[in-house]
Amino acid sequence: MAMLVAPRSEAKCEFKAIFNFGDSNSDTGGFWAAFPAENPPNGMTFFKKPAGRATDGRLIIDFLAQGLGLPFLSPYLQSIGSDYRHGANFATLASTVRLPHTSLFVTGVSPFSLAIQLNQMKQFKVKVDELHSSGKAKLPSPDIFRKSLYTFYIGQNDFTGNLAYIGISGVKQYLPEVVSQIASTIKEIYALGGRTFLVLNLAPIGCYPAFLVELPHQSWDIDSFGCMISYNNAVIEYNSMLKEALRQTRNEIPDANVIYADIHSVMLDLFQHPTSHGLKYGTKACCGYGGGAYNFNQQVFCGNTKWINGQNLTATACNDPYNYVSWDGIHATEAANKIVANAILNGSYFDPPFSLHKFCDIQLIG
Repeated sequence: MAMLVAPRSEAKCEFKAIFNFGDSNSDTGGFWAAFPAENPPNGMTFFKKPAGRATDGRLIIDFLAQGLGLPFLSPYLQSIGSDYRHGANFATLASTVRLPHTSLFVTGVSPFSLAIQLNQMKQFKVKVDELHSSGKAKLPSPDIFRKSLYTFYIGQNDFTGNLAYIGISGVKQYLPEVVSQIASTIKEIYALGGRTFLVLNLAPIGCYPAFLVELPHQSWDIDSFGCMISYNNAVIEYNSMLKEALRQTRNEIPDANVIYADIHSVMLDLFQHPTSHGLKYGTKACCGYGGGAYNFNQQVFCGNTKWINGQNLTATACNDPYNYVSWDGIHATEAANKIVANAILNGSYFDPPFSLHKFCDIQLIG
């Protein structure tokens, strides 16, 4: 395993920055910076106002930064008020790993695919090298890239974007391309100086309220916890493929840390046994319309009002998001994100084993 060379006594954490690549699960404001719009009631729990996140509060990446003693990541696309001295967030809502193909992908997919996010990273490095010495920009020093943690939480939209149209068998045909592109992106960042990579696998989409409503399935495909068996099995296959691709990548760049984080296991347990984690509702959304088992209506999304069948319907947020795993049917609540983040910080779900505590004094996340 590669070791960072910064002396332990010089800093509380040897990771001086985080660079994140992802979709809405780790977008800290990139999408809304590119496409400004109001997004209430997102952010209500922690920020007390819309904060560019597709949940009620903090994301896993927010908690991870907090645990490492770093500030929240500024979105790369946010031109006002950003501070990049401790990294940057290239994630945007609806992003995919693959370049979108209009013949296959549904509308609403972000133009900021992983390839674009990588190009943004490369441009960022060029600008750091050019501008840091001027002292006029809130940028890190040029040697930051070897001392950084590179995180990836992306792939869900590649998996779910076409499920309703081409089914599980159709989606499986291009999943090898997805994991291959993640692996190749890691190797390109390695060439830029990156040495520690943390890749989060996919959560069990068969348990999400939105997909339980939207995706075709039969009653026999629902398990005892209310999740769709076939879709969850497909995610498990994808995660195995991703894990193997990362193993091969590790062999190709043996002086780097390439870590697979199994958040799928944590999220699955949250959906199946929410009360064991201090929550109440697994497969029911906090913010939605319709009540019932899922509280999700695909015609009116969280925070929106729409005229349907002669009346205005508004998808409102519950008063107790801390009791829910799912915020809006697609994304996790801050409460669920905190539990997952703690599992990551503890290093309990890493392959190969990797201790963040060896590099950092892990801070308590509140």
